[in-house]
Amino acid sequence: MKTDRDLLIVGGGAAGLAAAQYGARANLDTLLIEEMAPGGQALLIDALENYPGLPEPVNGYDFAETMHAQAERFGAEFLTASVSSIKKEGEGFVLETTEGIFTAIAVILATGAVHRHINVPGESELQGRGVSYCATCDGPFFKGKRILVVGGGDAACDEAMFLSKLTDKVILVHRKDSFRAQKSLASRVLANPRIEVRFSTLTREIRGDKKVESVLLEDLKSGRRYEEPMDAVFVFIGSDPKSALAGEALRDEAGSLVTNDTMETSVKGLFAAGDVRVAPFRQIVTACSDGAIAAHAASQHIDEVRGRAYA
Repeated sequence: MKTDRDLLIVGGGAAGLAAAQYGARANLDTLLIEEMAPGGQALLIDALENYPGLPEPVNGYDFAETMHAQAERFGAEFLTASVSSIKKEGEGFVLETTEGIFTAIAVILATGAVHRHINVPGESELQGRGVSYCATCDGPFFKGKRILVVGGGDAACDEAMFLSKLTDKVILVHRKDSFRAQKSLASRVLANPRIEVRFSTLTREIRGDKKVESVLLEDLKSGRRYEEPMDAVFVFIGSDPKSALAGEALRDEAGSLVTNDTMETSVKGLFAAGDVRVAPFRQIVTACSDGAIAAHAASQHIDEVRGRAYA
């Protein structure tokens, strides 16, 4: 199959940008397709302070722009478009986009995941100003502060435990009267003196002018609503991987793409990197690692296909 490109990357977050850089450095004809601005969730980070090698915090937008420019310098090309389908044809792929049809020998999906929101007043307005979906990323900004954690699964309990190392003022609210988390993890949270657990409680509003200042909570058993001072709200009610384009590729129960150690999915030549794939830990640094590995493996796959084609 004759293709337009060697490698097509769908998604321009940290994983996609790293894949574009490594793909281009491997001398692959590389095109990254992103429907919005390159950067992904990094664009929402006010101060990125835990990326190795950057001793001073950097703005997420600046970090993404640097990665974008670096990938372009190595020869990667970028296209603003939406991808509607990816189809395997022979030993290549056909992508339908709003800017036309593109073909490639290998494809890397770096489409990420979407954090579920509690959809209350103030949540979107104060995102990045006290409302967060990543304790490892933003927790250190709130040392000694009052923190509300929303959720009742493994992620909420894990993140509440992490945040309790930073402050003794963690309140965890869950709408049910018991945790969904693993019993051992739930027990550790309940036994932690730095975490106050409130079951049967909903967050009704997040209040503040330029940053989070308080929350409006509701006790579902009594119906009582009350306002409580708060400096940060961390929401952990799950995320939805954007894996629809992967077709018949194997997924876990949450819809995340299952990959091997080289980031290849169950579809030969289709790779996944970043939040769209199954992973135990999700950070910008791990997304970049995924992207680099996926591009390296894609390069090897392309060499194999070319070797068969021209043998």
